[in-house]
Amino acid sequence: MDALRSVVLINATPFDENGGVATDDYARVLDHAVTAGIGAVTPNGNTSEFYSLTPDELDTALAVTVETVKGRALVVAGVGHELDRAIRMAKAAHDAGAEAVMVHQPVHPYLSEEGWVEYHRAIADAVPSLGVVCYLRSPHIGASAVHRLAVECPNVAGVKYAVPDAIAFADIVTQTAFGGAERLVWVCGLAESWAPFFWVAGAEGFTTGLGNVAPELSLQLFDQLDAGNPGSAMQLWRKLKPFEDLRARHGNAYNVSAVKEALAQLEMCRRDVRPPISELPEAERAEVGKILRDWGIGS
Repeated sequence: MDALRSVVLINATPFDENGGVATDDYARVLDHAVTAGIGAVTPNGNTSEFYSLTPDELDTALAVTVETVKGRALVVAGVGHELDRAIRMAKAAHDAGAEAVMVHQPVHPYLSEEGWVEYHRAIADAVPSLGVVCYLRSPHIGASAVHRLAVECPNVAGVKYAVPDAIAFADIVTQTAFGGAERLVWVCGLAESWAPFFWVAGAEGFTTGLGNVAPELSLQLFDQLDAGNPGSAMQLWRKLKPFEDLRARHGNAYNVSAVKEALAQLEMCRRDVRPPISELPEAERAEVGKILRDWGIGS
């Protein structure tokens, strides 16, 4: 749980010239982040292109993560899809050496609070020795559901909250802080853009895709927030905002491709992404180059 009170990297998944997972590049990018001080990593998250990876590739990404990290950071493996598969993935994560799992929000056109609780309870019960982090993206899942799950499943350790509503976030944190659920670690799941605003509402960490590229900057933002320096934090936030704004453009269409483009310009991996994601257009590639130069890490 302490490791979640930090910057939580969502690992990028580089691809090779044949379209497969480039394991050497994957390890290089990940090692760069962990060496910089990132203390929690999430293979097979959304920025990892979770939904475009095959089962074998998901296993490969997790295995490379565990081998690369070598105990230097908490490994929180992404799991999801239909319930039986999510449980199998969680058990496989345990066997592979992960210490926790992050449960993707169920992909289904119909989602009830009761069903959400049952889905997560079944996964948590299947891996009682692993920490479980819920990835909450729906504004329709409220405090009562989260509280009930936390009370009934002692290994539910945290919530990655990714609803872009700071007031709703403050409310749900407040409404769950009793009766056993107060142990939950609330993580801003909307990265650096929202981190300062969620912080004052109760977040103790934030996720990052930018941390694949410039982990030092993500860690600096966390340090300023953790130290209670809002002025310095907002000054750094303004520096990071152009990159995060680019990632969010067109309904987050560039979330992954901007990260891959930055890594490619830093010669750490290829820029390739898989459909339904596409590579950045030339104009946006130039934007990435300028941002990197402004940060002092581009050429």
